[in-house]
Amino acid sequence: MGSTRPTGPTEPTGPTGTPGAVDGPTAHAWEALGGPPELLERVTFHGPDDVLPSGLPVRRLARATVAVCSLAAAELAAHRGGAAVPAVPAVRVDQGAVATAFVSERHLTVDGRTPVTFAPHSGFWRTADGWVRTHANYPHHRTRLLSALGLAADAGPEQLAKTLGGLPAERIQERAYEAGALAVAVAPVGPAVHPLVGRRDIGAAARTAPVRPLGEAPVDRPAAGIRVLDLTRVIAGPVATRTLALLGADVLRVDSPRLPEADDAHADTGFGKRSTRLDLAVPADRAVFEELLTTADVVVTAYRPGALDAHGLGPDALFARRPDLILVQLCAWGWTGPWAGRRGFDSLVQAGVGIAAHESACASASASDSDSDSDSSSDSDSASGSGHEVAPGGRPGVLPAQALDHGTGYLIAAAVLRALTDQRTRRPGGRHLRFSLAGTASWLLHGIEPEAPQGASPEPYDPSRWLVETDSAYGRLRHALPPIGYEGAPADWSRPPGRWGTDEPVWL
Repeated sequence: MGSTRPTGPTEPTGPTGTPGAVDGPTAHAWEALGGPPELLERVTFHGPDDVLPSGLPVRRLARATVAVCSLAAAELAAHRGGAAVPAVPAVRVDQGAVATAFVSERHLTVDGRTPVTFAPHSGFWRTADGWVRTHANYPHHRTRLLSALGLAADAGPEQLAKTLGGLPAERIQERAYEAGALAVAVAPVGPAVHPLVGRRDIGAAARTAPVRPLGEAPVDRPAAGIRVLDLTRVIAGPVATRTLALLGADVLRVDSPRLPEADDAHADTGFGKRSTRLDLAVPADRAVFEELLTTADVVVTAYRPGALDAHGLGPDALFARRPDLILVQLCAWGWTGPWAGRRGFDSLVQAGVGIAAHESACASASASDSDSDSDSSSDSDSASGSGHEVAPGGRPGVLPAQALDHGTGYLIAAAVLRALTDQRTRRPGGRHLRFSLAGTASWLLHGIEPEAPQGASPEPYDPSRWLVETDSAYGRLRHALPPIGYEGAPADWSRPPGRWGTDEPVWL
């Protein structure tokens, strides 16, 4: 675990919807990304206030991540607009659009069917001394979890519950880790804090590396002509690259044919992108990948630290070949400390860093204050119906969205857009950017001031305003619109998701 508390500007007072007022979390994130502070006055917010309710400042985190992404897009659009003195478009973020996009996977329907977001073996489970959170959405993770616990491959949730109930939480956690499965003991909020973003400009030898000229681009496609290799899975990385595709980038997702993606997950995050399958252990596929890498501008990875090094795709190896590359690395638990190399997902990080415990306490206090003993808190990111929904009274709680995933995704996209501008206005050369779900969690827990209690919102929240239907290779999709908001921003993606892994491994 890291130990450096993220720092940022002091939170100002004043209405954030007023031009000239600066929102504290937005300023913090923009500073972490190296953005010019004078541009912050161009950001305002509007729309319903009563969104993403939580004991933590989730609404402030969510809108700040979308705001900095929107501002970075506006900044790049101004640079590529062709004007002698480029004017950065004003940024106006709609909190309703943000809230809807932050739970895009829950709003998705496919031909009227609502996908099951979490599998029956995923969720919170009582243990002999507390609680544990499991993640078994992919078949190989479920198989490893059951095997680690000595259960048959076809064991159901009831058998899993019985076994977990007889073991200490940390023993379950470590047995799962050793087996390559996913289970994390629910922990209290701790003092460890990870940085929100790690930024490194590549060294002096790279400073003379040429940067490919981009030319002019329309305001709604500031990333036009940018080539992005997407080596990510699940939510955070795909949200980042989905956003870059929205803004005009040519995004090609590359997966191993041995790790199939769930159709519903790709239907949610595959908008605007193409998807292909390459096995880097097969010489012919590796040659194709190397050819793609030769002319890529951006590589985004979401594998555990060191996992790609065996394929010669670690940062040093990549920058030795491509000193002008923008490389983004995403992991779950931070880049230092004993957990750095562990697998993880948003729900597990929430459990491990204390968010689940914090939200449980908040739910319990809320129930006590209202003299109500009803189940007012449910495991909102679980659709298993297995009886392990959380409630007040000591059970773990959850955020109103997988905010670590979505928030980190918009931060990554913002960092890439900022790096593209920075390369062409400050100096050429590569950029190495690192993010973690634990870093975003640290920001939420320790870096954003809590909000004062909100009164009734003058504008009620109705998510249907930001939902549309689109035909796709998967069928008729109802999906959330993108929340990026600046003058001239695109309203929707240029293409729906295609079938996972069926595109040719070539640049457009």
